Amino acid sequence: MNLSSRSKSKADPNKIAQVRDWVYNRLPISPDTAVSINQLVCREPGCHPTETVIAVMTRPPQQYRIYKPIADLSYSDFHNIFCSASPELD
Repeated sequence: MNLSSRSKSKADPNKIAQVRDWVYNRLPISPDTAVSINQLVCREPGCHPTETVIAVMTRPPQQYRIYKPIADLSYSDFHNIFCSASPELD
């Protein structure tokens, strides 16, 4: 995948904070664990146009992808991905 075709799109900082709170509520991680939330836009054929990537800096790091923009995320999206057997990793 050509990463240069991806760019971050603007997301509401309040929604990002809400999503970060949902991550801390759904995962058994300490408040000191860093969590990164990014919205990516892909213009390559066959890839989702917008996705949210959540990186949890545990050892080993965990990465989760939700194929929606940050603005469209709901708490139930986190139940679905965090209840799966393992995170989707690149």
